[in-house]
Amino acid sequence: MGQDAHDRIALRGIRAFGHHGVLPHERTYGQQFSADVTIAVDLSVVGESDRLADTVDYSEIAAAVSEELAGSPLDTIEALAHRIADRCLGDDRIEEVEVTVHKPMAPVSVVLDDIAVTITRSTR
Repeated sequence: MGQDAHDRIALRGIRAFGHHGVLPHERTYGQQFSADVTIAVDLSVVGESDRLADTVDYSEIAAAVSEELAGSPLDTIEALAHRIADRCLGDDRIEEVEVTVHKPMAPVSVVLDDIAVTITRSTR
């Protein structure tokens, strides 16, 4: 990415129902998952042109993330975050992505608001 490597597009709170987890009831009944995604992309061209074709369409990113949240079950949210990052990096204009996957209904023995995993991946 050129001079505008600090440019970011952030999508927060993408939600979908999924069946990720290692316990049988997680696979059978599923639960709500959410993700926050921040992509690094050069926004200088779209800043001048004001054309959607000159940027990453965030509605497409949101749809792709939602598909992964609801997609084929994985044992861990770490693997889910990695799968989401790989999908985002499939767009050649995206050089880096930060993905946080939230599992607020994780079956743990204490009361908590959320369990989340955050990863950062780049094409560099």
